[in-house]
Amino acid sequence: MQGAGAAVLLPLTLTLISEAFPAEKRGMAIGVWGGVTGLGVVAGPVLGGAVTEGLSWQWIFWLNVPIGIAMMPLAATKLRESYGTRPQLDLVGLVLAAVGLTGLAWAPVRAPEVGWGSVEVLAALVVGTVSVAAFLGWEQRGARYPMLPLGYFRRRAFSTANAAAFLLFGSLLGALFMITQLFQFGLGYSPLEAGVRILVWNAMPLLVAPIAGALADRFGTRPFMLTGLALQATGLGLLAWQIEPGVGYGQMVVPLIIAGIGISMVFPSVANAVTSSVPLSDAGVAAGVNNALRELGGVFGVAVAAAVFMTYGGYGSPAAFLDGCAPALWVSAGAAAAGVVVAVFAPGRK
Repeated sequence: MQGAGAAVLLPLTLTLISEAFPAEKRGMAIGVWGGVTGLGVVAGPVLGGAVTEGLSWQWIFWLNVPIGIAMMPLAATKLRESYGTRPQLDLVGLVLAAVGLTGLAWAPVRAPEVGWGSVEVLAALVVGTVSVAAFLGWEQRGARYPMLPLGYFRRRAFSTANAAAFLLFGSLLGALFMITQLFQFGLGYSPLEAGVRILVWNAMPLLVAPIAGALADRFGTRPFMLTGLALQATGLGLLAWQIEPGVGYGQMVVPLIIAGIGISMVFPSVANAVTSSVPLSDAGVAAGVNNALRELGGVFGVAVAAAVFMTYGGYGSPAAFLDGCAPALWVSAGAAAAGVVVAVFAPGRK
């Protein structure tokens, strides 16, 4: 239920921003949005570590309850109502997309435990693939009011930004999954100590994203997508290169800052490029597609990183953990590098 609520809420934040600001100021506004998102990223590991140590890990879910209760009256009184252009829902497309994405997400989540060759994982991949193919066919030929006009993918700004988002979050969440454990299993820090030390990485969006968003209004989004993904790949590559027995936290600070600056540049650039590439009435559709691909990229990023980690290392000792962590981070760096290639094909400033 919390996941469903977040999935409804997050794309609508970009929709509201797109409606509230003219195109020439939207990058700045989305940059602030990226900074606030960064604040949440900063607070997450620290609060999570404190809650895990002081209470129990289950309490991380209770933290969302008072926040939601406090925000509901503000949303009811402060947000302006708006409606899309479609007179009816595309229920068939909705079901096909939900089944397809669930299958494609289920497979990598379960594969580390039951194996990629298991009946469960293979069936999930088959159901997911067939459902996504059926969804695309329905949207192209059967739907009277398609929930996703497939013609948008012929727009370079839309397709490249979504592909970059998929690869960025595959890299980001795969790396975050490994680094949070690296500080605890590999270096011996407590959950709270690990969360505090990750701040040098996660605090960067709070500082850099608003600036990058504002500059994107002047120089376009492609330079920031390219540079940001390159910095993300460089930072994670440097981090993976340094991980070996005896590594200390001080050696990781600079690579983490480099990667954090890169992420901060891509967050607002991708969001701005996606929402600006479609008519304003479909900004919610664009944001929803972008959010779905980001989450799917994160799922695959964690699954691939975990599979590589278990191939080369394990949890038997800190040395064994380091043996598996380095190759997993190299894979995360490679995903960001693939995003650089995608960003090359993004359109320049109009």
